[in-house]
Amino acid sequence: FFFAIFSSGLLSRFASSSSVLLRFVRRPPSLVPSFSVPAASRFKAHFSTKPTPFPSKMADVEYDLAVIGGGSGGITAATTAAGYGAKVVLFDYVDPTNHGTTWGLGGTCVNVGCIPKKMFHAASLYGEAHKEMDSFGWVVDPNQRLQWDVLVEKVDNHIKSINFAYRVSMRSNKINYINGKARFHDKNTLAYENRAGETILIKAKQTLISVGGRPNIPHDIPGAEYGITSDDIFARQTPPGKTLVVGASYIALECAGFLTGFGYDTTVLMRSIPLRGFDQQMAEKIVDYMKHTGTKFSHGVVKSIEKLESGQLNVTFTHDGADTVEVFDTVLWAIGRYPVTKSLLLENAGVEVSPKNGKVIVDKFEKTSTDNIFAVGDCADGIPELTPAAVQAGKFLADRLFGKASKLMNYKNVATTVFTPLEYGCVGYSEEDAVNHFGEGNIEVYHMQASPYEHSIIEHRENFPAYVKIIVNLADNERVVGFHILAPNAGEITQGFAVAIKMGATKEDFDDTVGIHPTTAELFCQLNITKRSGKALPKGGCPSCAST
Repeated sequence: FFFAIFSSGLLSRFASSSSVLLRFVRRPPSLVPSFSVPAASRFKAHFSTKPTPFPSKMADVEYDLAVIGGGSGGITAATTAAGYGAKVVLFDYVDPTNHGTTWGLGGTCVNVGCIPKKMFHAASLYGEAHKEMDSFGWVVDPNQRLQWDVLVEKVDNHIKSINFAYRVSMRSNKINYINGKARFHDKNTLAYENRAGETILIKAKQTLISVGGRPNIPHDIPGAEYGITSDDIFARQTPPGKTLVVGASYIALECAGFLTGFGYDTTVLMRSIPLRGFDQQMAEKIVDYMKHTGTKFSHGVVKSIEKLESGQLNVTFTHDGADTVEVFDTVLWAIGRYPVTKSLLLENAGVEVSPKNGKVIVDKFEKTSTDNIFAVGDCADGIPELTPAAVQAGKFLADRLFGKASKLMNYKNVATTVFTPLEYGCVGYSEEDAVNHFGEGNIEVYHMQASPYEHSIIEHRENFPAYVKIIVNLADNERVVGFHILAPNAGEITQGFAVAIKMGATKEDFDDTVGIHPTTAELFCQLNITKRSGKALPKGGCPSCAST
């Protein structure tokens, strides 16, 4: 589909003739905006659950499926259902951030998540590679610098092209796309305001909730509204400058990694451990590498933020147990996300949410407590917050509802990658979780480290080789239950091995596979050192040398 759009030239002609229209897709924030309404009150207003009076104006169409949320999972479910001949309506609406940033159809991943993150990550790696080219005999330009505005514009244009492609997809699949904020009137009725301000009711036999989530802002901290989030960083028109990243989630570390790579003074302020929920040995190795490449780390919490006349931010925070004050150009909150469920008035449809996190409770069929309402993606409780998982769940759901299929989404062994400067890919159990689930005596950890060939003659990287490990279940023929790699292009490597692990590969299967030489991934086919043995790993060197 995308190939047809691009090859026909339709997209480029549209972009060149409709630049004014496309400007409405994403509105970037200024460096430090002023607010006519306190951000905290605006935040609370967004989550008001007081129902508005519903007039009796009913649309004259009943839909087979209504989808609330135009992100990856919702769009996939909608287009799959429409492919079976279902009459589908899809609602999507983006509340602006407290800095005024908004975006077009496609959800978090396309607009303010995976896609721009990967591009900023790649831009950072290109810059780092340029600096290291002298190790390979190139004469390096010492005046190299990033043009932030150029990067933002190019990434933004690419995102707009995807927004437009999704709009075309809605039309070609005969899906009624409504840029409006839907809410439940009852289990079969949704309400929204049209552009004239009228409240319209529509009937739907079945409804899918796929509203995703948004970043948390701690409004109990004075001045928190001056900070930005990942919803803002990719569209801002001015460079972030000296930045304090608050949090140690994968979003925090990914953002801190590319900001450091761009040359900005970057500090990560974390309350406890990095990458909670991930393998902690791998997390610590990521932090060590990021420290080596220039990112600063501190343990503590923000106490207040004051906006100075210069536009900079005077931040008071605890630093390793003591209060300190430091001036930053930008504060980036990366302290978790919340599901956008409160404004849906789920209680009107009898849909239950988790009292712990506000996410929609679902069963293995993605069904909620109401039999004709379903949920997929980040807003569903107990589900991995990963775009590909939402996409697959949405497709399988539509297949079952309209295509007479029976396949269920299997969330076990879903692979993922953290795009830090040295990427971290994983599938299955972390070492900690494997010990808890199988028992320490029932697992074995095979590991190895070696310098990737891309880094083998770069002097300053010698002490930070790639690291790989697999966790096997001794009680089940050494079946691989955990796969972990910290290396360049870990995402590409992990995707391939994920298939093997999904199929139940054992350590013997890995051993019997002939590796591709010279690669870092070939280490997985040569693992012979266990943690239990206590044998030291080589400090670096080429992968083929390390395995001997």
